[in-house]
Amino acid sequence: MYLVPHNLEKDTHNAMGEKIVQRINTAEDKTIYIDHLLKDIEALDIMLEKGLFQKTPIHVGAEQEFCLVDELWDPSELGVEILKEIDDEHFTSELNKYNLELNLDPLKLGDRCFSELHKELNSFLSKAKTVAEKHKAKIILTGILPTITNKYLDYSYMTPVDRYKVLNEAIKAIRKDDIELHIKGVDEVNLHHNTILYEGCNTSFQAHLQIDPDNFANTYNWAQAIAGPVLSICTNSPLLMGKELWEETRIALFTQSVDTRSSTFILNEKESRVSFGDHWVHGTIADFYKDAIINFRSLVTTTFETDSLTQLKEGKIPKLRALSLHNGTTYRWNRLCYGITDNEPHVRIENRYLPSGPTTDDEIANMMFWVGLMHGRPKAFDDIHTKMDFKDAKSNFFNAARYGMGAQFYWEGKLISSQELLLDHFLPMAFRGLYSMNIEPMDAEHYLSIIENRIRSHTGSRWMINSYRKLLKTNKAPEALRIMVATMYERQEKKYSIDAWQLPRGDEYKIPEKNITVGDRMNSKTITAQDIDSAALVLKMMRWKKIHHTPILDDDLNLVGLLSWVDVEHYINNPDLKLQSIRDIMKTKLITADQEMLLDEAKRVMDENKIHCLPVVKEKKLIGIITNNDL
Repeated sequence: MYLVPHNLEKDTHNAMGEKIVQRINTAEDKTIYIDHLLKDIEALDIMLEKGLFQKTPIHVGAEQEFCLVDELWDPSELGVEILKEIDDEHFTSELNKYNLELNLDPLKLGDRCFSELHKELNSFLSKAKTVAEKHKAKIILTGILPTITNKYLDYSYMTPVDRYKVLNEAIKAIRKDDIELHIKGVDEVNLHHNTILYEGCNTSFQAHLQIDPDNFANTYNWAQAIAGPVLSICTNSPLLMGKELWEETRIALFTQSVDTRSSTFILNEKESRVSFGDHWVHGTIADFYKDAIINFRSLVTTTFETDSLTQLKEGKIPKLRALSLHNGTTYRWNRLCYGITDNEPHVRIENRYLPSGPTTDDEIANMMFWVGLMHGRPKAFDDIHTKMDFKDAKSNFFNAARYGMGAQFYWEGKLISSQELLLDHFLPMAFRGLYSMNIEPMDAEHYLSIIENRIRSHTGSRWMINSYRKLLKTNKAPEALRIMVATMYERQEKKYSIDAWQLPRGDEYKIPEKNITVGDRMNSKTITAQDIDSAALVLKMMRWKKIHHTPILDDDLNLVGLLSWVDVEHYINNPDLKLQSIRDIMKTKLITADQEMLLDEAKRVMDENKIHCLPVVKEKKLIGIITNNDL
């Protein structure tokens, strides 16, 4: 999860991962923190001038985020207990209780490093699976878990760790309002929420690549230029709460879920804390961090025993804790990270746009493809900032997030399809880059063939979309989503890469009768009316659409009444009757259900009260309706 990044080396965590984190509450807090932040920048400048940064050997590393689900394929709230029993420093908690993160050990880039990383990844996940099974939970690798609903985004599902609470409070304090979430794709999600837990819907496979600080700007700009095409073949999160949105919905969801900007009538020129950037970078890594400090307010602080300049004078390499804290709350999709290995500082790019899953084979292939491209840049693409407009690179990235392999990209001044760009330009480039770093040819061919097969077949996102549409033909949305997640687990366990996945049969999972809830069977797309609407129109509407029950809402969109078919028939059979207002003819003494009510209980309530439907509410808001037909 993005809120608590970890350094590439396992024993030196970013300050945001340390326990002593608190909000900047007072002027004194701010003065102390800013003093340390400025000294960190000064120390960074000194280390760069003295050439203290490690340049070789080059290392790669990765972080694996994953979801935990229960026996019903819903999010499991047992992450804290499972993490405790795993008892391994490679694993850490996440913002939401149903997510965990695995931090892999860094490896030298070369030979069979990717297959070694893959072997280590599978080994650690196997360990986690064994523990999860004891808690009747399973591990799912996916960009956004399809079975997440509003229920699992309540504050009670935040992992009880102080730093999550602190960051949540800090972001809310800056916004002074609920966080807005509006994503439009094939479907649309439009919500207000009062925590940052929507960010916890996102799970990624974060790849790290050490870079030479002397060539920082050229390297970072190249990473930006290739981001869109790389993302297009890696998409794996098209669904959020049963809605079809972007091919990689994580990009929009993360941007909005921790946005500290408030909506106003005034043009807002500030960047989101989650950003692709708005220009090519220039200068040094210190200049890059200075821009971030200028653009984004510091949110949190910690206790400082000494400052970085003092550490440098003592011959020690400083951790730059204040700067790491700031960097831990600003989120570039290509993020620059500082770390220390064997008392030598290094800098790396953290690729944050790659989603988790669909399989570990797919993830390692994605990582190898990206690393190969980073090292396979032809000389013709040196100084990319002089040859490509930044807005084309940014447009390419968001087109990839929205449309995946359906996107077209601006490349070398031409509009080109994703398939053509990837097959004819990027794959050969990736092979050259890997061979230049002495990667074992068999490894390169194995993993890049997964990318090629995916280009010629389908991504994880397209598999999900096609599966969901197929399952919706015979299932309600909650059941379709559970069947899909059950199928994903089955295919992940068999270790088929996504290009070999067939669509679900439909029998991969069936909810046990005793566990079926009203939420599983209710109709969420319900035609409603307001109590101020024309009674004649509402009754005609019910007749036209053959609707037997129409919920009635007030001005605040709270449920206040119900019109039934009996009401319609009464006026149809007596056309001379003068229609009264809806308020006068609707039923106001309502028996309702919540979505957690068991279906058997709903049947009993309807039978005992001799009614044919139950409006489903959350507080006073209508979220669906369940009728005899649904039972």
